[in-house]
Amino acid sequence: MAEKKEKGKVSSIGGQALLEGVMMRGKGAMAMAVRSPEGNILLQTKRLKSAKSWYKRIFIIRGLAAFFISLVTGVDTLLKSAAVSAPEEETPSKGWMGFSVVLGLGLGIALFILLPSLLAGLLFDGDSVLLSSLTEGVIRIGIFVLYLFSVGFMKDIRRTFMYHGAEHRTINCYEKGLDMTVENVQKCSTRHNRCGTTFLFFVMIVSILLFSLANWLFWQIGINPNNYGGVALVFIKFGIRLALLPLVAGLSYELLRFLAALPDNAFTNILRAPGLALQRLSTREPDDSMAAVALKSFLAVAEMDGNENVREVKFGQMSLTEARKIIADDLAGTDADKAEADWILCDALKCRRAALASIAEIDMEQYRRIKAVTAERKKGRPLWYVLGYTDFYGIRMRICEGALIPRPETELLCERAIQIIKEREGAQTVLDLCTGSGCVALAIAKNTDASVTASDVSDGAIAAANENLLPLKDRVRVVKSDMFAEFSGKRFDIIVCNPPYVASADVDTLDRSVKDFEPRIALDGGADGLGFYRKIAACAYEHLNNGGVLLLEVGAGQAGAVAELLGGKFKNIAVKKDLNGIERIIECAYVNE
Repeated sequence: MAEKKEKGKVSSIGGQALLEGVMMRGKGAMAMAVRSPEGNILLQTKRLKSAKSWYKRIFIIRGLAAFFISLVTGVDTLLKSAAVSAPEEETPSKGWMGFSVVLGLGLGIALFILLPSLLAGLLFDGDSVLLSSLTEGVIRIGIFVLYLFSVGFMKDIRRTFMYHGAEHRTINCYEKGLDMTVENVQKCSTRHNRCGTTFLFFVMIVSILLFSLANWLFWQIGINPNNYGGVALVFIKFGIRLALLPLVAGLSYELLRFLAALPDNAFTNILRAPGLALQRLSTREPDDSMAAVALKSFLAVAEMDGNENVREVKFGQMSLTEARKIIADDLAGTDADKAEADWILCDALKCRRAALASIAEIDMEQYRRIKAVTAERKKGRPLWYVLGYTDFYGIRMRICEGALIPRPETELLCERAIQIIKEREGAQTVLDLCTGSGCVALAIAKNTDASVTASDVSDGAIAAANENLLPLKDRVRVVKSDMFAEFSGKRFDIIVCNPPYVASADVDTLDRSVKDFEPRIALDGGADGLGFYRKIAACAYEHLNNGGVLLLEVGAGQAGAVAELLGGKFKNIAVKKDLNGIERIIECAYVNE
């Protein structure tokens, strides 16, 4: 919150409405606050050069320079705000935006200079210089008023006018000496004495006087532009007005500055009234979110003007703490766990989780990636489907919605299989039933020299497994099979399996991200969740070599029932617990007696 200021103090900070934002400019700094498509306020600040310029002390020239600088800065900030406020895929290219600016300037000159001159010429083609000039000026003002009135009906322009109102209210709040809060900002007027709309009105008035004077001077030296008919007359008048535009801008600036500095009284209020009235067309009542944007921009400039140690920031640049808060706010109300913020940051920053502690801040590209992920996550999609990959047993692998997302507890299954393979002599053969994404087969093949066969009945799982196991195709093959259907007469040294083990009635009680997005075929284990274990108990021994090992992952509370199913054909049945103390892995051996 900014310090409360003395009432009546004139702010050294001025502003400009942007696309979904506000730019504020102070003595030594400038800030742009823009609301992104995701709803966050992004800030960019810049320190201005403090060197004194000679032209700032020269009457009229300083106004012309200020107008030119304002024009260049305004276009630049508008382009930057467009890049932030629009979705990335809708942001126009710099070349197209530049062309639009040039086209807009050309249309403005044609609309406000050429057209009034042509219309006045049609109405008065005689020698009435004064009447013709006054008519031209009135037409110009009329076109300007009609233009402001008309564009106010366009949605994007109307929103920009609302941000214009927020800019004025924020500066008025400061100048009234109120605490700088959204509530106080919204109590203030949307009109301001130093507004650019008032400046443009002064341009219209000054142009009437100067253009009339120019026409009169030409008459006095014996040159009557009306003696040149047709196209020549048009270009002569147009050229005169273009040549006088810098003088018009300079004088208008001085007039605006003079009136803004005068105290409020009946006389100055009369002089200011037309410009303030026009602001009713160029400003609209802002909502609280717009006031918050203007306030953030103002406070950033005020802080930088007051403290030279405050550093510049770019759009999207923020601390990891701020980024975590954005993620937490975005995922509030979802089934996301606390660790997801770290994984989202790791994805955006392209780093390991352990490296997060050494990273101070993120940039715009990383911010956009974070917002893209949280936007999908808010729809309920599991994080790993959104990211398209996961880390399993120290291996980064592709994940798609056709296959179950690997769980950390399944790493225990891999760990034990790898340990057994390394303890045995000779080449080992492994069958990974219900392979899903191929995670178990991949971990075993990566960490041993075993020959691995991965199988599944699901086309989506087969596609995922093929993609993940392709680099190891010399030692791993993928087979589409309904359990043991395609392995008649084939035996292996080790069979591993993480089958579906959720009871059918319980599938619909799972978290939304699981039941609505992960394949049901990979979850549903039948009425009691033991359907696949019965098939394995009945057939697995036919596909194991003598002394072969069967390793199964089971659900919470299922270990006893599964062990009982295996008791007929298998020996040395052992149960291993996971890190949470849940009986998770069953190991047993087939011995042909």
